[in-house]
Amino acid sequence: MRAGCAHVPLKEVAAINPRLTEPPRADEAVSFVPMAELLAAEARTTAGELRRFSELSNGYSQFRRDDVLVAKITPCFENGKIGRATIGTAIGAGSTEFHVIRPDPRRLDTSYALHFIRRSDVRQRGILRMTGSAGQRRVPASFLEALKIPLPPLDEQQRIAQVLNAASQVRAKRISSIELLDALRDAVFLTMMLPAPTSWPLIPVSDLIDGSRGGIRTGPFGSQLLHSEFVDAGVAVLGIDNAVTNEFRRSAQRYISDAKYQQLRRYTVNPRDVLITIMGTCGRAAVVPDDIGLAINTKHLCCISLDESKCLPSFLHAYFLRHPLSQRYLLLRARGAIMAGLNMRIIKDLPVLLPPIEIQARLEAQFAGIDRMREKMIMHNRQLEALFDCLEHRAFSGEL
Repeated sequence: MRAGCAHVPLKEVAAINPRLTEPPRADEAVSFVPMAELLAAEARTTAGELRRFSELSNGYSQFRRDDVLVAKITPCFENGKIGRATIGTAIGAGSTEFHVIRPDPRRLDTSYALHFIRRSDVRQRGILRMTGSAGQRRVPASFLEALKIPLPPLDEQQRIAQVLNAASQVRAKRISSIELLDALRDAVFLTMMLPAPTSWPLIPVSDLIDGSRGGIRTGPFGSQLLHSEFVDAGVAVLGIDNAVTNEFRRSAQRYISDAKYQQLRRYTVNPRDVLITIMGTCGRAAVVPDDIGLAINTKHLCCISLDESKCLPSFLHAYFLRHPLSQRYLLLRARGAIMAGLNMRIIKDLPVLLPPIEIQARLEAQFAGIDRMREKMIMHNRQLEALFDCLEHRAFSGEL
């Protein structure tokens, strides 16, 4: 909290979910902004899609250009979907899951308010105030109304906002650089694969596995592994969270005892195995790192140990996620909205357009170079995040 100035409830200096006092004509074009068009990293919306106001006058949140939009539903709020309405028209409409904040320009600077509301500690408090059932939890408007914001003079708010805006732009550029490297990875793969020579064979995944290392398998089902059997340390248990971002993440820590592992040895995960999620969020993939240590996978993952004289893990990972033949095959066989029917048989039968191992090795080397550069940028971005958090703390505690 900022010292030496008043702290007032947000509702005293901003309207929360205000009504439009002068709505547009029914045939007037306004900007439509769904939840996906509120960009968390950039703290703003897109310009929005133009629609007639008559289509949006009922059943949607309505706001003005430069209002602050706060996604109220989980997990959007936790993910920081809070930003300024940078729409192409004076009036906009969007998701019913937006709270709308309109600062009083005589007392509260919009950018200053936006930076304050986006703070991680403010969001943590909002998470604690969420109401509703699992999957449908929402931040109530009353949380925003009662949220106390430090209120220095308006010119001081604007100075603070300028400093934080400049720092945010640096962070946004770093994130953009990381996204460009991801796009480069895609381009490298598709350039090498399309168009493919007619001599390259189509081979099912089942013919590319190494049976001596486990082949292709899912994790233990039912009573084979109970939640009550997890312990604080021991043999790691890998799940959806380790592969859901399409790269291996050391996420939640789950372990089983060595005695339990001896019963489940056939589910051992090896370095360079390919993991594919087959339950929950299906169709994501990751390659297990060399330093994984002793681990098994849950029933939510399909684990593939490849014969690397035929197929390299980095190639299969890229092929599964990016190649048009793979995507078409999965789309035709998936049942449900989120690949609900993805299973081990579908993965075994997936036809792989297989280049020679020398080409795969060249692709893997290029991926490794991109990944090294990406990791450096991610580390730099973490440093920027820490510096920004410190700067933000100083700004709102009166030290800036």
